Amino acid sequence: MSFAELGLSPKVLAAVEAAGYTTPTPIQAQAIPHVLQRRDVLGIAQTGTGKTAAFTLPMLTLLEKGRARARMPRTLILEPTRELAAQVQENFDRYGSNSGLSVALLIGGVSFGDQDAKITRGVDVLIATPGRLLDHVERGKLLLTGVELLVIDEADRMLDMGFIPDIERICKLVPFTRQTLFFTATMPAEIKRITDQFLHNPVQVEVARPATAAATITQALVHTRSAPHDKRQTLRRLIRSAENLKNAIVFCNRKSEVAILHKSLVKHGFGAVALHGDMDQRSRMAALDSFRNGEMPLLVASDVAARGLDIPDVSHVFNFDVPIHADDYVHRIGRTGRAGRSGWAFTLVSAADGKHVSAIETLTGNKIPFTNDPPPVEGDDEEEASDRPRRGRRDRSGKKGEGERSHGGRTRDAKPAHDTKSTHEAKPARNAKPVRDAEESPRATRNAADSPKPADQRRPAQRRRHDEDDGPVVIGLGDHVPSFLLTPIRRKSNG
Repeated sequence: MSFAELGLSPKVLAAVEAAGYTTPTPIQAQAIPHVLQRRDVLGIAQTGTGKTAAFTLPMLTLLEKGRARARMPRTLILEPTRELAAQVQENFDRYGSNSGLSVALLIGGVSFGDQDAKITRGVDVLIATPGRLLDHVERGKLLLTGVELLVIDEADRMLDMGFIPDIERICKLVPFTRQTLFFTATMPAEIKRITDQFLHNPVQVEVARPATAAATITQALVHTRSAPHDKRQTLRRLIRSAENLKNAIVFCNRKSEVAILHKSLVKHGFGAVALHGDMDQRSRMAALDSFRNGEMPLLVASDVAARGLDIPDVSHVFNFDVPIHADDYVHRIGRTGRAGRSGWAFTLVSAADGKHVSAIETLTGNKIPFTNDPPPVEGDDEEEASDRPRRGRRDRSGKKGEGERSHGGRTRDAKPAHDTKSTHEAKPARNAKPVRDAEESPRATRNAADSPKPADQRRPAQRRRHDEDDGPVVIGLGDHVPSFLLTPIRRKSNG
């Protein structure tokens, strides 16, 4: 099947041909005819299957008739992240070069004034993130009563980011008679509830079983210790020993870990950029551009880069952290192996990650094999020494004790534990409580006399340890009753 058989307009077909595409993907071949028939569509497809063009191309054909009005967009596309919204705008610019349609982008990190100016002139296509869209609506700068077609993209990602209440509110602001296109990679129960509520007799298009990875991706698990410096060392060895590595995305669970790992990789001579949600929009786009252009081979990112980013030639994906949600694993590794290319996905797994790995294997229905750790790279241990915090117990002079060694963060004595006849005094364990003489023990002091000592003989108060006894229970005010409370009270007789 070719694009000419799908019913697209000549202008759109010319733009597609100029872009170098001749054959539609399965999701495009099934969804485009239904969109052109003004049917509601529920599209379920894994990432990297061409979902964006599946609604972009028919929208361009439908919008050739009619014109935009001030502050009233004709179509609305909702995206969970700024990067996805900007990517959809790039698709409209590429395929709509012959259509002359106006497109506006409403995302965070950009001034309201520039966005208001575009809306005021009137737009055919409005691409927005839910939060910024509602900000414009509440400011009275935007009306959604003229929306003819609503697209909700990456709906399961919207659910993960907590946007479902905003989506419900937006769906109530657009006309009831609009056409709705709903695209998602997975179908959790909450997404099913939303589709039942806001889609009218939709055509369901499913080109792959939800939560499956592309067959062109080679997946593997790599053993590592849970300590952060050990994981960073394992990752560096893995990157250096990886075959056919052209570029790679390294995923972390937390934004703070992205910054730390990026700094470590740069310190050890790797070309890397970072991408996470706390960065401003200009920095995020600069990082993506440098990675797309091949200036930087490594992109260290949070899950903000796990959905829909159009970087077709990523050779490797490394999961520095096992994703907490199994669905995120599918989207992360979907950044590689796109458009029929071969890809490799490696996940660093420690002893504490067993339940998350089991959830991933249950979701995907495949057992992910472990691979042997890559061979140590010469000089890597010396490089790691600067990152690794110094361990081991020190004596008062600041030097390590004789025969003492550091192992896994705990200090151990090199001599056997049963050797008690040493001429040197044995050193206490790290968590051992200090032994006090009887006269220095607070408990012994309290038991030495039943009555408190005079004020001039009392020792200064010290911070009490959590494991010390509080002493006998004090009833009322104890021995510190003010004298005025001891004054007898005369009771008046009733007679």
